[in-house]
Amino acid sequence: MTSTPRVTLSAAVVVALLAAATMRTTTQTPQRPAAFDLEEATVAQLQQRMTSGQETARSLVDKYLTRIEALDRQGPALHAVIEINPEARSIADSLDAERKSKGPRGPLHGIPVLIKDNIATADGMMTTAGSLALEGARPPKDAFIVARLRETGAVILGKTNLSEWANFRSTHSSSGWSGRGGQAKNPYALDRSPSGSSSGSGAAAAANLCAVAVGSETDGSIVSPSSNESLVGIKPTLGLLSRAGIVPIAHSQDTAGPMARTVADAAALLGPMAGTDADDAATKDSSAKGLRDYSMFLNPDGLAGARIGVVRNRLFGYSPAADRLAEAAIADMKRHGAVIVDPANIPTLGKFDDSEFDVLLYEFKADLNKYLAWLGPAAPVHSLRDVIAFNDAHTDREMPHFAQEIMLQADKKGPLTSATYLKELAQDHQMSRALGIDAVMTKFKLDALVAPTGGPAWLTDLVNGDGGTGAAPGPSTVAAVAGYPHITVPAGFASGLPVGISFFGRAWSEPTLIKLAYAYEQATKHRRPPAFAPSADLTQR
Repeated sequence: MTSTPRVTLSAAVVVALLAAATMRTTTQTPQRPAAFDLEEATVAQLQQRMTSGQETARSLVDKYLTRIEALDRQGPALHAVIEINPEARSIADSLDAERKSKGPRGPLHGIPVLIKDNIATADGMMTTAGSLALEGARPPKDAFIVARLRETGAVILGKTNLSEWANFRSTHSSSGWSGRGGQAKNPYALDRSPSGSSSGSGAAAAANLCAVAVGSETDGSIVSPSSNESLVGIKPTLGLLSRAGIVPIAHSQDTAGPMARTVADAAALLGPMAGTDADDAATKDSSAKGLRDYSMFLNPDGLAGARIGVVRNRLFGYSPAADRLAEAAIADMKRHGAVIVDPANIPTLGKFDDSEFDVLLYEFKADLNKYLAWLGPAAPVHSLRDVIAFNDAHTDREMPHFAQEIMLQADKKGPLTSATYLKELAQDHQMSRALGIDAVMTKFKLDALVAPTGGPAWLTDLVNGDGGTGAAPGPSTVAAVAGYPHITVPAGFASGLPVGISFFGRAWSEPTLIKLAYAYEQATKHRRPPAFAPSADLTQR
């Protein structure tokens, strides 16, 4: 969840901040890390290295762990990784032996993956959603998607930091801050927000601390950090991936998804996690409508003949930089054969923001209580009310910067049989689906919709919380409320800060969106690794 109140500043304060930022830009130089021979290496390239004998799963693990020590624990101190898997090296050794005796299981065999710390692992790591209230909690089994990854031979390298409780604790929260992990940083400008709540997964993938990463999203928490850290993020159709074993916000919108440096890598990670799970009813159609392999849609000519609609209402106009880069992206799509329908506005945008939040409050209370019960009697907390009490008892460590107003609001909500909840949920689905995305795509016979994912990253502010473009409307909301897929791809930079372009569309349209995203990526190749600059480069446009 990334929705936050707007922050207003006096003219004098703005001038002072700009002057300070300019001084930092001119007097400080980026702390470039030592050369890293796996920098920007793709999943396919890592597999080639293991096949040739140049690398092993163990050597990859060792190199990424050294990188984490150098950049996450020391150097720029990104605070992107909250915990290292103590079994990572032994798992890699086992997979290397298996490769020699039987061959690789598939494209992810031996590939080091970092996963968000709200995704359960039944191993030597904790699963805490960043909260000290869950410190020491041991889930009874792996989350379904983790079990899938292990089956494919992926190495779970560790857990990533996040906005605590997936950014559903306070209206004044700072994206990327958790009681366990502290404040995660954006590797493109260390004083800027990594965005949330999959901030650690975004920073880790962007900084080459892993091959690929897994995040989760309720509204914007995959696509926003991906946009702000020059990544490809895929928020899949609700039900393509199981949520069983993932610390929830709301079952009507929650889903995990890949965060990677390329569309091909994101697609390689998506398919193996998909599938029908008896513990998540939403996945009943996953095996029939989803795929275990999306690589067949990586077509560099995928934009040719595609009908793409530009959603201008509410999604343009809040950031000149985002608008400029989005216009350039649309022109690039047109140059490569896309039929651009402009505008293709969604008339219901902005009409369900308040009811969306109310639905999330209802579901958070019910879903979190259910998850905590799943942890069993040995869990340190057993209900939302227990979490609230823990925070109150540990204010110095859990609430040094912001409180828990959202949790208090959720605790007052009634059951999921409440008439208000049922009415709002039904209305939200109608406005985002039938009267929203489906309506405009049918009207204009579209294959996908596009809009800027968001503006450049805002300054991290532990006093006031998220502000700037973090409070602006984005395409994540309509796709999240509808439960429809959404992919963001790097579209360029403003003052050295990444900005993404979004492709979104109907349910189960991942193949189409991946095809379009891949073709756009290959035509433009805007992704570049971070320089770990102390601040944004105000000398650049």
